[in-house]
Amino acid sequence: MLFLRLIKVITIFSLLKIIEIKGLLFHSKFGLEDNATYYDFIVVGSGSSGSVIASRLSENPKWNVLLLEAGTEPTKLVDVPALCATFQFTDYNWGYLMEEQENMCLGLEKKRMHWPRGKALGGSTIINYMIHIRGNQLDFDRWSENGNKGWSYEELLPLFKKSEDSFLKVQDQEYRNKGGELGVEDVAFRTKAAEAFIDAMQEYGYKYVDYNGATQMGVSWVQATTRRGKREHAKKAYLDVARYRKNLKIITSARVNKIALKKGENDKLRAQGVEFFKNGKKFFARANNEIIISAGTLNSPQILMLSGIGPKDHLNSLEIPVLKDLPVGKKLYDHLTFLGLLFTMDGNDLTFNYDDLYDPNTMLEYVFNGGGPLTSLGGVEALGIVKTNISDDSNPTYPDIEFIFLGGGLHSDKGEIFRKTFRVNDEIYNTIWRPLESKQAFTIMPMLYHPKSYGKIELKSKNPFVRPKFYGNYFTDKNNFDIKTFIASIRLAQEIVKTPAFQKYNATLVDTKIPGCEMFVFNTDEYWECGLRHLSVTLHHQVATCKMGNSTDPEAVVDDNLKVFGTENLRVADPSIIPEPITAHTSVPAYMIGEKLADIIKKTY
Repeated sequence: MLFLRLIKVITIFSLLKIIEIKGLLFHSKFGLEDNATYYDFIVVGSGSSGSVIASRLSENPKWNVLLLEAGTEPTKLVDVPALCATFQFTDYNWGYLMEEQENMCLGLEKKRMHWPRGKALGGSTIINYMIHIRGNQLDFDRWSENGNKGWSYEELLPLFKKSEDSFLKVQDQEYRNKGGELGVEDVAFRTKAAEAFIDAMQEYGYKYVDYNGATQMGVSWVQATTRRGKREHAKKAYLDVARYRKNLKIITSARVNKIALKKGENDKLRAQGVEFFKNGKKFFARANNEIIISAGTLNSPQILMLSGIGPKDHLNSLEIPVLKDLPVGKKLYDHLTFLGLLFTMDGNDLTFNYDDLYDPNTMLEYVFNGGGPLTSLGGVEALGIVKTNISDDSNPTYPDIEFIFLGGGLHSDKGEIFRKTFRVNDEIYNTIWRPLESKQAFTIMPMLYHPKSYGKIELKSKNPFVRPKFYGNYFTDKNNFDIKTFIASIRLAQEIVKTPAFQKYNATLVDTKIPGCEMFVFNTDEYWECGLRHLSVTLHHQVATCKMGNSTDPEAVVDDNLKVFGTENLRVADPSIIPEPITAHTSVPAYMIGEKLADIIKKTY
């Protein structure tokens, strides 16, 4: 059976390879042989933020810009949304694992959580699930209120709009734009189970909304960062045109070691250049004006600490000379979701059938029309954005939970790919999901927007090729509020499934007990806490490791112009600067951060 599926996958890849043969796969025209000693700007990292910055700065023909990326050119196969999980098992992913945590990840292989991060031209936009969500207006207004000038929602909305090319059927026009670089559209493929979710949310009292518009709370079909059914990643949106400018140089497979820093007359550090490795050789690129680190929430703090900027005690313990004592990596917030909220339905052809992906008609529909099951965002179809009854935020428009609706689940591909991306162990899968493989079943995944718990990043070694240590510290908040909010969301989801829209299919909660939680009565708070500690996983939205704040904030690493404190020409621009958990997935805010810094730099010079 596995062999036959492999043959089918190869068939898909072979058909899609035709696209590449037609010349749509670009190769970098830049090599080290034409390397200049000096650049006006050096950008480290080509994800959402870095690609925008490199593209926007190179719009000025007088500036020479260097973009360094640790990964390689992605194949056009990453453009197929339904295959997104597959590419987490390739070299396009750094392959990071969280450090083991007591009483957490109990249902995962070796009790360690997978923390995927993109390692390719385009960064994590090459392997993510393409969910397009900006955040709540209050997120940004609170940044501004906390002393970050220029970061209010009113000031940032034009930047969100600038990058967008929206083709949504339902949208709040004054909040949207056409003509930007980044395609945004509805997903062409929808299951009947997802239609029931959209209807049920409205029956329960939530309005259908454009969650990137005037109101965020409500229900909506997922807005996708795709164009005509194909992934719209940072490379495609920002670099494929910009890279042919003579003043932009892109070097892939360039592993940055550290930033070279020297103290100036005013005792501030000046970033002189970037040391990096390629093909086993060490190179050095110098910067006249600015160095911008956009290596992501996990790698930007690593580069800073290797360069001598970080917590004094930690750097001393690794014998790294301390140039600036800053709380780099001391705080890391993340979004968790829960995999174990499953429901069955009576009927046929209501949920996602993974076998349809191998149907030749499916492939033809995708290649020629940009439609069909291959446009599915790894099974994600709709979002419900809600506020639980135990929220401690006084603003009624500020949600605390996102319901991610999948017209299927880990059983949809019979455990071959999806469950492995989350490292769900065999015992758990065989007990919970294996019996659902022949049934109509869907998943509601609650995601906690504003966790109280936070982790950290530390270096394991001063060797740049040794992976850092990542600590999630999930569910460690004093009053167990994160767990309580999750349980409240599970209760809310169960109530929503009781509505007529779902009950016409006899939607029923799967009551198979999670192995390791058999001692608890099913559906009690104690049972769900146990389940959460077994089957909660990251959705890859880590933030705050290089936090933005004012000079009086003891946790801040960069100011509101994204300059690293104590430096003259070194900035960080990516989700690591986001001060606290955001009411969004991080890809679209990262594009905005890139647009914001590009504007700041253009005004500065």
